[in-house]
Parts: sequence; C-alpha cells; structure tokens
Amino acid sequence: MTTCNPYGAKFLKAKEIIYDVNRKKLIRAKTLPVPEKKRFLKVVSVEDMIERHVKVQESVRFKGSEKAFTKYTETEEPIAQVVLDDKIEEIETCEAPPRIERELVETIIAEVPEKPQIIYGKYRVVSGDALSKIAKKFGLTTQEIAKMNGIRIQSPLRIGQKLKLPFEQKRIDAVSSGNYFIREGDTIISIAKKFDLEPEDLMQFNKIKRNAIIRTGRMIRLPLPHILAHLKTEKRLRVTATAYTSHVGQTDETPFLAAWNNRLRPGMKIIAVSRDMIKKYGMRNGTKVRIGGLPGYYTVRDKMNKRYQKRIDIYMGLDKRRALRWGRRSVMVYW
Repeated sequence: MTTCNPYGAKFLKAKEIIYDVNRKKLIRAKTLPVPEKKRFLKVVSVEDMIERHVKVQESVRFKGSEKAFTKYTETEEPIAQVVLDDKIEEIETCEAPPRIERELVETIIAEVPEKPQIIYGKYRVVSGDALSKIAKKFGLTTQEIAKMNGIRIQSPLRIGQKLKLPFEQKRIDAVSSGNYFIREGDTIISIAKKFDLEPEDLMQFNKIKRNAIIRTGRMIRLPLPHILAHLKTEKRLRVTATAYTSHVGQTDETPFLAAWNNRLRPGMKIIAVSRDMIKKYGMRNGTKVRIGGLPGYYTVRDKMNKRYQKRIDIYMGLDKRRALRWGRRSVMVYW
C-alpha cells in the first residue's frame, strides 16, 4: 500500500484486504463511511424575515402575531424541506391584514365637508346708484363687484342695469327695498342676525312689542344704514288713502288712460294724487312714493279731482273686491 497505488486517491482508505484462490486482491469495502453528524437547523419565522429584510408600513402589519423567538431543533430532513414546511405553516396560520370595507370608505368620503356653493342674485341699478354706494349697501368692495360683473370700477352704470351679487335674490330684494317678508321659522333674533342688526333696533323700528307674535307673510322694515340715511332726507305726509279700479264708474270714459297720457295696466303700482299734493308738496308725474303698510314703491301717474286735498287713490287694476276691502285709510306717505 505504501509502494504502489494502482487504485487512485479514492481507495487510499481500505477497511479490509482479502486474498483468495486465483485472485490476487479483493477489496471488500472500498472506503470507510464518514460518520454522520447530527445537524442543528435554525428555524426563522416569516415574520422575523419580513421585519429584518422588508420595510413594512404600520398600517399593514400583521395583527395578533406573537413575538417570535429563535429555537433550535434536531432534524434528519433536508434543510430545504424543513424551511418550506415552516413557511407553509406560517402562511396558513398568520392573520390577514385588515381590509377597509366599501361602506367605511363611502362614510369617510361623505364626512368630508364640501366647499359651499356661492348663490348669486341680480341687483337692478336705480337712479343715483354708483358702484361705491352699491358696495357699501351690501358690505362688499367695488373691486369685488367689478370683478364679478366683468366691468371697470370707473365704468358708468345705467338705470335698469343688472349686477350680479353673491347673495340669494330674496336677500338682495330685502336690502334694496328695506322690506322683509317673514317666512316660516323666522324670529326677531334670526332676522336681525341675518341682516347684521340689533334685535332691539328692529323691534323699535317696527314698533313690535317684546312678547308679540310675528306672523308668516308680515312685512317688516329693516333699519339698514342706507334706509336710515334716506329717511332723514325724505319727506313724509299723512294722507287719506282710497282705492280705485279700471271699471266703469271708477274712472272717466278712458279707464286705462290716466293723466299726462299715462297708460295703465293691471298689476302696476300706480297712485293718483290730489292737486294740492302736486302744487304744494312737490309731487309730479313719475314721483316714486312709499306708502306705510304696503311693500315696495308706488309711482305717481294720475291726479284726482280738484275738490280733494291731502288724498291719494291707489290703483288696484281689475280687482274690485280688493279695492272695496281697502276702503278708506289714513296712511303715511314717504317720498
């Protein structure tokens, strides 16, 4: 064995050599088997592998997983098979990440506050209006009104021109005329808050008692700054007010034709005035007046017989019953 090696390097180690008849050499065992060593396998959980090698956001962490620990176990199976079985077991037993249901998503979206929509209304320009006056009346700036309507600040305004304002139409009408019609659910406090007024001023301006009940449909005057300024300069007079219609016996031979060749139509807010109202108090054809207790403005388009004094006649169109209900009243006239 030491002088000759006819078998190669893998036969260096021999367990036993036996000689027999007609045979020079017989190798019974080629090599001595290497004694098997017991292997220890380190088993690592999937969670530990993820925590070590993968960055996972907090919202998708596995809930309910217990803290894994390293353990050593003795096995005779191949390493690959052990690791594969361990992974399958982890996948079958791990808790799936929670899912957000569709209803929850819809609820979250519904709870997000929407951007409030701006409601626009129209303001009709009247005589004496300027962009600065309109802006002051509605608490806006001239730049805001000009930008909304695509006009220049220096642009002249025409009587009857409509301007867009960021308020509902009923509010614009109330601020323009100074008259507000009570709606269901309104209170003195809510009305005052809506127009930035003091409840006490609103009650005093309309002579409303503290415990009085305000009814739906009633008109109340708003003590707005421009209304108060106008009241200081306007004239006022107490007169006797009657009503007439375009029926035979109510007017002359031309029921729809008034003085100064003015044509009347049902629905128009027209009054006839006594001659002294024209000569003594300065009213003339086209003068706009406000009648206490009635909404809006009336226009002088007719005149009465010479025998009447301090008297007006309110045109009721073809509504004879309404004219009879009105009868004769003592009212204040403002112009």
